[in-house]
Amino acid sequence: MTTPVGRAAASPRIPEAVHRRRWAILGVLMLSLLIVVLDNSILNVAIKTISTPAPTGLGATQGELEWAINSYTLVFAGLLFSAGLLGDRLGRKKVLLGGLAVFGAGSALAAFSGTPGQLIAFRAVMGLGAAFVMPATLAVLMNVFEREEQPKAIGIWAGGVGLAIAIGPITGGLLLDHFWWGSVFLVNVPIVVLALALMLWLVPDSRDPSPGRVDPVGVVLSVVGLVLLVYGIIKGGQLADFTDATVLATIGAGLAVLVAFVVFEKRSDHPSIDVTYFRNRVFSAAVAAIALVFFALMGVTFFSAFYTQSVRGYTPLQTGLLMLPLAAAQMLFAPRARLLVDRFGNRATTTAGLVVIAATLAAFDILDTDTPIWQLEVLFFVMGTGMAHIMTPVSVVIMQALPREKAGSASALSNTFRQVGGALGIAVLGSVLSTSYRTGIEDRLGALPAGLRHTAGESIEATLGVAGRLGPRGEALVAPAHDAFLHAMHVTALWGAGVAVLGAVVTAVFLPGRTPARQPGEPEPELAVAGE
Repeated sequence: MTTPVGRAAASPRIPEAVHRRRWAILGVLMLSLLIVVLDNSILNVAIKTISTPAPTGLGATQGELEWAINSYTLVFAGLLFSAGLLGDRLGRKKVLLGGLAVFGAGSALAAFSGTPGQLIAFRAVMGLGAAFVMPATLAVLMNVFEREEQPKAIGIWAGGVGLAIAIGPITGGLLLDHFWWGSVFLVNVPIVVLALALMLWLVPDSRDPSPGRVDPVGVVLSVVGLVLLVYGIIKGGQLADFTDATVLATIGAGLAVLVAFVVFEKRSDHPSIDVTYFRNRVFSAAVAAIALVFFALMGVTFFSAFYTQSVRGYTPLQTGLLMLPLAAAQMLFAPRARLLVDRFGNRATTTAGLVVIAATLAAFDILDTDTPIWQLEVLFFVMGTGMAHIMTPVSVVIMQALPREKAGSASALSNTFRQVGGALGIAVLGSVLSTSYRTGIEDRLGALPAGLRHTAGESIEATLGVAGRLGPRGEALVAPAHDAFLHAMHVTALWGAGVAVLGAVVTAVFLPGRTPARQPGEPEPELAVAGE
């Protein structure tokens, strides 16, 4: 008897009905991913409006704005791995549906927040839902595409991030032009409803036949440690004094808890993060590259909205349109990055992408109050190009480093370090921005009362707000505020460039030149499919 050739010759890991609709499934997964990324990209153009006093905004300080971003990010990062494990155990489709529902509810609550504190809390709820969405999307992808199609599918998936980055700021700008600030969160709700309906119809369920156990102690230790560390860093930036006893104690306590987390994970028989994965230098380098590039980019994205709106005077919608080159480059190059990987290998492609990011961030030093705006557009396009050639090859390395049935764990690890890197980037680079700004503006605030002087020195928006309340007497503060912010932005961008260079060194040393091809007849791990 002869053996059939082609797809039929392989063991039917993926049911034929699932295989036929795999591209439609990818579309649904990208829609789910869209709302998670969309929310943060919308928030980037809304942070100035939210910092404006009521009734226009909430009057949030720069520290509160950082927490509005990081409350989402830290809950997201802290729960990602456990969420991935729950998806492996309970079924990825069930976890996706539950995560989307929680994300939608949190979005509706955030839209009607009455104070910055409420916004921070409801953003944390959104982070809880997003933690169950993100790893499940990649895990389902890995379970509906054969290995040879996975790089292409991951490239398209990564391109979806670029689409969200494009849609988010423009959508946010349009909403802020016509509605109140809460509309940037409320817009998530109809997208969630559509994604839930399509997912129930199209997406198959899958699970790991041997899932790990959930680790509540590890989850608590990781979240507490990260919150303490980030709080201390943000507080140091607010005070412009990292030698303050409270700041040092909080940062020290955060580091101590994180060390305890690592020790506990090494000894646990069901860790949140299996530290043995990091014995693989390639895997570790890929994860580190993601963390470092998002550290650099998230911090820079945070201050770019203030540059375009507070310094250059653009509206939120115009700011969103200015972000189009960044998104267009990601959409254009992310699906094609695998072609460069095939020709030059992971190491060269990823390292070159990080060098491009570093050069772009360093070039922010040319931006001034009257720099032709096309120069910023070029920088955004080049930045998006570099990003596209980092995320696709690194995501493929990470997802293919572990067996197929551990796809949830691989996705969770990738996204955990991405989110932690982004949170620390916002905290550290935001604190660098805050400290540099306060240092540059404080000499011009001497005529103000002591309490008002401290408030006005927190951020450019705070200074301009005080100047507006002072009327004609406050006009003298506008030009110094712009100058102090530009200097602080240049310093912060150089810090980000240094971090990107560090990432380039890591990938140049540890990533492989090319991903070894699987030999004919070499078995793959079995796919566990719960049903269609």
